[in-house]
This record gives sequence, C-alpha cells and structure tokens, in this order.
Amino acid sequence: MTGDRVALITGASSGIGAATAKLLAARGMRVVVNYLHSADAAKAVVADIEAAGGEAMAVQADVRETAAVDRMIAEVQTVWGGVDVLVHNALTPYAIKSFQDMTWAELGGKVDDEMRAAFVVTKAALPHMTEQRWGRLIYLGTGLSRRPRAGMIALGTAKAALTQFARYVAQEVAPSGITVNVVEPGPVAETRISHVLDGEQAERQIAATPLGRLARPADVANAVAFYASEDNSFMTGTTAAVNGGMAMY
Repeated sequence: MTGDRVALITGASSGIGAATAKLLAARGMRVVVNYLHSADAAKAVVADIEAAGGEAMAVQADVRETAAVDRMIAEVQTVWGGVDVLVHNALTPYAIKSFQDMTWAELGGKVDDEMRAAFVVTKAALPHMTEQRWGRLIYLGTGLSRRPRAGMIALGTAKAALTQFARYVAQEVAPSGITVNVVEPGPVAETRISHVLDGEQAERQIAATPLGRLARPADVANAVAFYASEDNSFMTGTTAAVNGGMAMY
C-alpha cells in the first residue's frame, strides 16, 4: 500500500526536509518536495530520489499563503491524487535575541507565521485524508519549546504553540483514521540553521547529550518516517524527542 501513498514535505529542499523526502521515497512513497526560494536545491533532491528509483516532484509555495498552498495541492492532485501524508517542516524566519531586546512584532510575528503556516497546510491536506479515512499529519517542533535556551524565545514559544495545536487536531480527526504527531529534535547538525550554535556552544550541547553527539537530519527523518508509516496505527497526539537523551520526558 505504501507505494500508493503521496507524502508532501514542506521546506524539503535541504536539511531535515530533504532527508525526510529521500527516506520516504526510498520506502515507496511518492514525494512532493515543497520549497519557497531554493528551486535548484529542490530539483536536486528530486533528481536524487529519481536516481534511486523513487518518484518525486518539486512544487513551489509559500506555506503561509492559502492561495499558494491550494495551488500546490491542486497540482499534486492533478498528477498523483490527494496528499496522504503531510510532513510540515518548513521553518519561517525568526529573531534570535533576548526577550528584553525583542519587539512584539518579532515575537508575535513569529508565532503568527508558525501558526498560520500550520493552519493553512493542515486545512488543505485534511479533506482528502478525511474522505479516505486514513492520513498522517506530522509536525516538526523543537526541544526549545520545552527547554529554553538564551535568545531562542521566539522559536521556542512558536513551536510550543504548534505542538499544542497538533494535540487538538489529533483529538478532532482521530475518528477519521488520521494520526497527528510531533517530532521535536534537539540541536541538529548539517542544516541551514546549524550556525545558531557556534563551536563552543555546540561542544556544550554535545557534552550535555548522553549519546555524545548532535542529531543529524537522518535521525530526525527516521522518527518522521515511523509516524508516516502503516506501522503507526495507534499513536496520535504524541511527541517524539530526537535529542540523544539531552532532555528526557
């Protein structure tokens, strides 16, 4: 059945999104690689998937805009039908600074962007899942929503709201056979935002991690892939902490 499934990964041109797209394709899903600006990078992800024998397509859309997301879903439906698995990974910009230095536009703007994007893509993906009474919604959160770190109040607060949103959606759509879960990575190496940790900070994070290293995109993708699979038939409203034991909950 997996070969018939269509997975849409938002923000999939690099990092966790790209790793997830490649893994789901390797496991037999048809993959939609969503991107905002990085067309060449998205096309490279598609090329890698096709070279490995998978099926993929790249589709541009700003996931904060309803019309853009509706166009993307319509394009996917034309080629493959509806979206069966939504992995909402796209990361909107955010300020890195203390609360005392932050404006409401920076904090409130990040929360608004985060929730608007989650709202828009979920609304667009749900009708097909509800109709067929099967679906997987997976949101990328962050350990910062539970464990604060200096300067990260905007991202941590926005992602905490996203996690609670996912729980409410999970409760509502469960009768339709749709599971909803969150993957919360700790610090992840080899991504576009890895620079947030300088060398000394990264070493401190590694020292605080029982498994002795930062997460890699593939580690996060493996957790997403489980939630997206047929194997996950009875877990919903949960959060997977992919942090090497840095925080245990």
